[in-house]
Amino acid sequence: MLPELRTEVPGPRSREMSRELRRWESPNITYVSPDFPIFWESASDCLVTDVDGNTFLDLSAGFGAAAVGHANPRVVTAIQAQASRLPHGMGDVHPPAVKVELLRALARVCPGRLEQAILGSSGGESIEAALKTAAVATGRAGVIAFEGAYHGLTYGALAATGRDDFRRPFREQLGRFVRHIPYPVDATEAARVLEQVAEWLRCPPPDLPPVGAVLVEPIQGRGGIRIPPSGWLSDLLALCHERGALLIADEIFTGFGRTGTWFASEVVPDILCVGKAMTGGFPISACVSTPEIMATWGESQGEALHTSTFLGNPLGCAAALAAIAEIEKRGLVERCRQLGEWLRPRLEALCERHALVAEARGRGLMWGLELRDASGTPATHAAARVVVEALRRGVILLPAGPDGNVLELVPPYTITEQQLQHALDVLDACLKTAS
Repeated sequence: MLPELRTEVPGPRSREMSRELRRWESPNITYVSPDFPIFWESASDCLVTDVDGNTFLDLSAGFGAAAVGHANPRVVTAIQAQASRLPHGMGDVHPPAVKVELLRALARVCPGRLEQAILGSSGGESIEAALKTAAVATGRAGVIAFEGAYHGLTYGALAATGRDDFRRPFREQLGRFVRHIPYPVDATEAARVLEQVAEWLRCPPPDLPPVGAVLVEPIQGRGGIRIPPSGWLSDLLALCHERGALLIADEIFTGFGRTGTWFASEVVPDILCVGKAMTGGFPISACVSTPEIMATWGESQGEALHTSTFLGNPLGCAAALAAIAEIEKRGLVERCRQLGEWLRPRLEALCERHALVAEARGRGLMWGLELRDASGTPATHAAARVVVEALRRGVILLPAGPDGNVLELVPPYTITEQQLQHALDVLDACLKTAS
């Protein structure tokens, strides 16, 4: 099925709800303009219907979470069944049985000996758990992270996020335990970065505590779909182990098939953070590591050192189990790989047709089109125009990258070639108008 528009976009009810939202919600949360947003009312698979009855093709997968499709029947049925039995438990006191099932499933699908997990409710929570785990395991508080990285906005995760626009208002409240370094996209830069990491692991700067962890996204998602050179993560892992530090892989966006493999990392990290696609759209996440590393926390003596009211929420556990089953039974990881190969030449053709498109890069169903003007300057305003015009034509996509000049294509794994071709046709037309 393809998009179907019944009104102008945004329609009259969406405009009315924008005014209502402005009255009740803190104004920093939702961007509102004459062109934005639409208000979702329902969704099915790759299509979203707004309050005006317009149907849109979703190239965002709801921030990547609806990877198995919006309102996936297997996931919905699992949530409904669990809600009728036990919607809430006591995750770290009297845990729900379904929590054990999910932990067992995570141990099965995660690589290597990543067999024990701390569950959370969001990607940011899994990062917080990973940072704490690394500090407990190594006895070192310092962390090396990367420029352009997005790890979440809770305070530990925010300190590691490589975006000054997010950190600046809260700088005086953030911990001083993270230093950022460039994220390499070519071999020369990768070598320089490894040298800098080695130096800081050996002798950290005066304002950085001894380093116990390096936190990295195997592919930067919100940072603009940036891909490091092959072999760099292997070298980074070896360097960490040489210096007694741990490598934390943030696969919240890339994990569970998005890039055409179960996980994007070419190595087995010491700690793995997952969420989004694992959930089928329900808020749950996990920080996964080896039994040896997790053992450094010690056994609970009645008070968990890291927990929350909704840890191991049974609805979230049931949703995640259903999403994992859907990915496996429908072969969606391989489907992502195949669709990525189908997309590659077509996106490269867009580069050839439009001087505005400097590069198409990605893997599986995770792609970015970087827009730059004739002088090489990030074409931020042009990208915003494409996003708005695409919405008017029934396609939802988002900008990415620190400059907002990368068009991010991360649809549900269930999208069809017909739907992808329609999206490419819309992008082609929008790029013409933006130029």
